[in-house]
Amino acid sequence: MTTTLRADAARNRERVLATARAVVAEGDLSLPLNEIARRAGVGVGTVYRHFPTRRALLEALAADAFATLLDQARAATRGDDPWDGVELLLRAFLRGQLDDPALAEVLSTSAEEDATAQTTAGREELGALAAIVLARATRAGRLRPGLTLDDLQHLVCGTAFAVRIADAPDRRVELYLTVLLAGLRAPDPTGAARPAD
Repeated sequence: MTTTLRADAARNRERVLATARAVVAEGDLSLPLNEIARRAGVGVGTVYRHFPTRRALLEALAADAFATLLDQARAATRGDDPWDGVELLLRAFLRGQLDDPALAEVLSTSAEEDATAQTTAGREELGALAAIVLARATRAGRLRPGLTLDDLQHLVCGTAFAVRIADAPDRRVELYLTVLLAGLRAPDPTGAARPAD
């Protein structure tokens, strides 16, 4: 059951989240709750009432980006061309990890570490949607045989890492994604090079 926060409690929660976002933007994903309380100008108890653990705060920070990723994954299951679905899904995964460090950390861990049922439910839905995209592309003969969901997740995480350490990350995203997609595409059974979609 969803409960409505009092106006002052809702303001405090938003102040804590805004402060935590600023801390993450500075490159600190450790999310020290005591320091966040000090910087937000609220009591430590206030922070812990809303976010009992660092992980709960991390998931709250990632919630909007996770919802966007789920929307894109749903869209990836609905297109006419299964390969377009693969591209949409992998682009969404990659951009989500690059644009939101909190989401990247949540996605890089397992459900056993989730602090909220909402995150676990989102993770399960995302896995189910990705499985649909993968199965459609495999049935259509568009995806390299033998690839699993875990393989795709690892490859996207590796691509995100490669982009982050590149000299010009913004100029490398599309190039690295193109290379990744080319490697995932099933070889043409005739031996001819498949045209780029």
